Amino acid sequence: MKPVFTTNFLSRFSSLLFSLLVVTSSFAQSTDEMLPKGFAEGEELLIPAYNEWRQNRTVVACEPLPADASIRTMAEWEELQALAITWTGFTGILTQIVAAAVEQCQVIIICTNQAPVINQLNAQGIDLTNVTFVEDDYNSIWIRDYGPNTVYLNDVETLGFVDWIYNRPRPLDDAVPEVIADELNIPLYCTTNAPTDLVHTGGNFMADGLGMAFSSELVLEENDASNQWGTSNHSPEDIDQIMSDYMGIDLYPKMTVLPYDAIHHIDMHMKLLNETTLLVGEYPEGIADGPQIEANIQYVLSNFTTPYGTPYRIVRMPMPPEGNAYPNTNGDYRTYTNAVFVNKAILLPVYEEQYDTTAIRIWQEEMPGYEVVGIDCNDIIPLSGAIHCITKEIGTDNPLLITHQQLRNVTTANTNDYLVEANIKHREGISYAVMYYKTDLNAAYTAVAMTSLGDNNWEAAIPNQPEGTTVYYYIDAEANDGKKQVRPITAPEGYFNFTVSGFVSTENLVASSEIKAIFPNPASAITCIPIQTNQLIADASIELTDVLGRTLAIVFEGDIPAGESKYFIDAAEYEAGTYFVRLNNAQSSVTQKLMIK
Repeated sequence: MKPVFTTNFLSRFSSLLFSLLVVTSSFAQSTDEMLPKGFAEGEELLIPAYNEWRQNRTVVACEPLPADASIRTMAEWEELQALAITWTGFTGILTQIVAAAVEQCQVIIICTNQAPVINQLNAQGIDLTNVTFVEDDYNSIWIRDYGPNTVYLNDVETLGFVDWIYNRPRPLDDAVPEVIADELNIPLYCTTNAPTDLVHTGGNFMADGLGMAFSSELVLEENDASNQWGTSNHSPEDIDQIMSDYMGIDLYPKMTVLPYDAIHHIDMHMKLLNETTLLVGEYPEGIADGPQIEANIQYVLSNFTTPYGTPYRIVRMPMPPEGNAYPNTNGDYRTYTNAVFVNKAILLPVYEEQYDTTAIRIWQEEMPGYEVVGIDCNDIIPLSGAIHCITKEIGTDNPLLITHQQLRNVTTANTNDYLVEANIKHREGISYAVMYYKTDLNAAYTAVAMTSLGDNNWEAAIPNQPEGTTVYYYIDAEANDGKKQVRPITAPEGYFNFTVSGFVSTENLVASSEIKAIFPNPASAITCIPIQTNQLIADASIELTDVLGRTLAIVFEGDIPAGESKYFIDAAEYEAGTYFVRLNNAQSSVTQKLMIK
């Protein structure tokens, strides 16, 4: 059933909103098209009226949280039944999102009138078979922040939604979770009434699907004793308990807010790619939010581990400038982490080809098999949001969940087979599971039946391989009701992979390192320098030199971890010509040529 609004309240609210917009020149167009992700000028004056509405509204859709059910929040890379958007402003961007997403799942378009939306999508030749139109009201495009959050009861048994209090005085937006829950007939659990009232926003929440999530400290600030939303005074412990009860989040690090990200949403600079890998935005040294982002990541690495007890793997992603300007010099907050998973596709905000090519390559290397769809976000990014901000995932109602810690560090010292372990769940139980592997991308996969160990755990072994071999593998499972799923979700085109490295006695281990192919090269903008080492290299440095060997810049100084790391320079800061990147450590020095055009 749809939310109930009192006529008197909406009349007074609309009058106040209209008055504010009339006197605000930057919002001369309609409210829906121009509301930013943050507060519009003067919009904070609406907060008392919004609080009054919340306290007096009749919410008929919210159900009591089942007392005996455990809750699990969906990870974004899990299977979706739908992607939801609100159709307002920026219709060119929304059209591109629909065109890509209908190839992967249903698209729910909330709109006030479906006829013009249908006309625009038809004009672009988009098949509407997988489109559901829901005619209803809303205030803004930023559905990530106010839309429903997908959870599952008892891990995989029952799909549900959780609704928080939206941290903007936009009552129609705040009611959207009820609208979607009613349309799909999905139970809605609400943290909207004391003592479990919680102000929160989807752009400031990122979960791994296994009980851990990240946010900035904005969630603390908006729920403490000084909060302006008229809600309960929640301590950090209170917030953790609400998130545990309603979202199944039992480990919840919160990071210092960034000085130049005015909305303090973590999706503007980081993203979980899987249970063990964090994609993290990186600025040139000392620029904009770079120092605080790095401090936050070091805090995470020093205090938290993955669900498997191992350190997080960090993948760096350049934060591109607008012209020559970064957020600290009035440039837009351009970001490549504000992307969205839609089953086998990744919808990625793009801005300029000279920067986009590097970002796309990093995404493709990290997520093999996914279709990376670039969508120009130059029009919307000045409002502090991009693709992730204007979309909301709706999880499948019949999940087959496969969780797995990818094999990465394998040496010839391991003379045993390589054990692939996975936890595989479905509400009807698992009929079978198979692990497929190969050592040549052009060859066929070899199938190995996985053995059930009980308690949803399965395993299979990949035979020991010679040094230098790269192994590609994936997991395939079928439930007792016939539901099938693979992990990665893009398999067999996508895969997990690892390379078998040579073994050297730890007593006589000699550190070796190399600069892998710099890209792009020739370079003109953000340029990636991949470093590969066989062990941690202490007190290393990466330098940019001219043809005479003179050091022009210190790209990095410090410890370089074992494996592959990525470092960046902005080639636009240098004249065209020939340069060299030099990696120095106590044992050796290696150099690679870099052409700047």
